[in-house]
Amino acid sequence: MRIIAGKYKGSYLYLTKDKTTRPLKDRARESIFNLLTHSNKIVFSFERASILDLYAGTGSFGLECLSRHAKNVFFIEKEKEAIKILKKNIEKLKIKKKTKIYFDEVFKLIEKQNIFISNFNLIFCDPPFKNKNIEKLVELIFYKNLLQKDGIIILHRNKNTEEKLPNYFKIIEERIYGISKITFGKFSS
Repeated sequence: MRIIAGKYKGSYLYLTKDKTTRPLKDRARESIFNLLTHSNKIVFSFERASILDLYAGTGSFGLECLSRHAKNVFFIEKEKEAIKILKKNIEKLKIKKKTKIYFDEVFKLIEKQNIFISNFNLIFCDPPFKNKNIEKLVELIFYKNLLQKDGIIILHRNKNTEEKLPNYFKIIEERIYGISKITFGKFSS
């Protein structure tokens, strides 16, 4: 797996050897970044953006954001092996000052009061496909005010999963890539 574009373009990333972490495939990741950059429906700029990468795995999504000049990325991951590889990838790219890693379960961490210093321009949610708590996760992000007013949430799910999302979550764009469904959304006011 490699960084697709930006400052670290072409840099290869370390991956875990175990199967507990499902990496985001290059094709899906490339498509996500193309839509963030070129879609008429999505208004987003990486410059100076704060990113929250939930279920971060080895960090390919957040590291790609940093390569494209995001201000910082907060990673949340609960698997020890994935955290170890994420730290190696951050060291390899020499970007430790722009990152913060939380070794915890996503819901537990978000429920803690004032854990994050600010809200985010972009939140990437890539839970295990078997996880059925997406509605609860979106609600928690909303009620904890983690997303900036014009911020974007990206959900990576299995294409066959039917999600029940809150009515204040407005879907901007949805795409299918292989077994993946990528949903771009924001909170309506």
